[in-house]
Amino acid sequence: MSITSICCIGAGYVGGPTMAVIAHKCPHIKVTVVDLNEERIARWNDPNVENIPVYEPGLSEIVAQARGKNLFFSTQVDEAIDEAQMIFISVNTPTKTYGAGKGMAADLKYIELCARQIARVATTDKIVVEKSTLPVRTAEAIKNILDNTGNGVQFQILSNPEFLAEGTAVEDLLAPDRVLIGGGTDEAGQIAIQKLVEVYANWVPSQQILTTNLWSSELSKLTANAFLAQRVSSINAISELCEKTGANVNEVAKAIGMDSRIGPKFLKASVGFGGSCFQKDILNLVYIAKSFGLQEVADYWEQVIIMNDHQKNRFARKIVATLYNTVSGKKITFLGWAFKKDTNDTRESAAIYVADDLLNEQAQIAVYDPKVSARQIQSDLNYLETRLPEENDKAIESCNDPYEACKNAHAIAILTEWDEFKSYDWQRIYDAMLKPAFVFDGRNLLDADKMKEIGFLYQGIGS
Repeated sequence: MSITSICCIGAGYVGGPTMAVIAHKCPHIKVTVVDLNEERIARWNDPNVENIPVYEPGLSEIVAQARGKNLFFSTQVDEAIDEAQMIFISVNTPTKTYGAGKGMAADLKYIELCARQIARVATTDKIVVEKSTLPVRTAEAIKNILDNTGNGVQFQILSNPEFLAEGTAVEDLLAPDRVLIGGGTDEAGQIAIQKLVEVYANWVPSQQILTTNLWSSELSKLTANAFLAQRVSSINAISELCEKTGANVNEVAKAIGMDSRIGPKFLKASVGFGGSCFQKDILNLVYIAKSFGLQEVADYWEQVIIMNDHQKNRFARKIVATLYNTVSGKKITFLGWAFKKDTNDTRESAAIYVADDLLNEQAQIAVYDPKVSARQIQSDLNYLETRLPEENDKAIESCNDPYEACKNAHAIAILTEWDEFKSYDWQRIYDAMLKPAFVFDGRNLLDADKMKEIGFLYQGIGS
């Protein structure tokens, strides 16, 4: 029997886009995305698809085509679970902020709540698919809960990690490098794997659908993100050396990237990586290694995080040192707050930590980001609990116009590589700034020679 009804628990950055593409490519399958957050579901159902809560190029159009036909967004979780043959779990798995494993281990409380709810509601056999990024052997825990608290129905657990890059998520879903599906090695497990393979086979070539055992699938996701983050931290470490020696990190990256054994991707020096996955997954890997007594392995991967934190911190220190060792009362304009271009996701964005460091130095910060709201910026800073919310509110301002944001600024810091920043009238910006006018380009986005020709005191990363 083919799958005709899918439910996804979690309407966030993974669940929403993934289910929209499945619905778009599989018109014969009813896809229901459920979430307890009523405001989020209301935005997914907004008549104006430009208002959906996740910004990804091309996503609004796909949602518009499928929504109301075979794609539905709802807060009726129990009803959707009961109806579905296949249930994707795509809820948040943040790093623990308490207890054993604090600061490293994944917090699986939302995963467990999902498993218990599925067990309570399900009256027919279900295939449960891990879509959230999870520690190795989480599937075992989910199966244990389902089998021991359910209504006697049969559950098969699959691991189907996402490999989406925010900003290109729709493209990644429509034409993935690979789809990874892990499941049980017994006959029932293999049948369940095949059911999910058949769903993806509606648009993904069979040679790009990889099947493994559960544990290999879970570990592959963590390892992929760790390797990518490692490349970013590696080139960022070299960027600091470039600044001391007179080398140019862009030239170094181009030279090594032309080596076919290395390749050019993820070798762009920056103010540091962010996003929901890289740091969380590496810390998870570190915790797993420590739990097995593999201290050297843990130390190796933890250094990737240490280097990333150092890069963000030294960017803030450079701003302070260049502005005559004080930014107290000075207006610093941030262009960009999202962790990368073409997304409104701000999780672990470098901008948050650079801003926090500068606010500790009593700077006044103005922010312009084309997709991030003032409310989100305040929420990100308040989450750090470095100072009272009222203090953050007074010290940081969100602007709707980039030229207004830059007016009377002592310095501009580019924190996100939005393409529109390159096309601004930088002469106009220079004329409206206090002099000397500084630009700290944390993404090496702008033409250094042109900026200096205008009159800016320009500093990029790694040169």
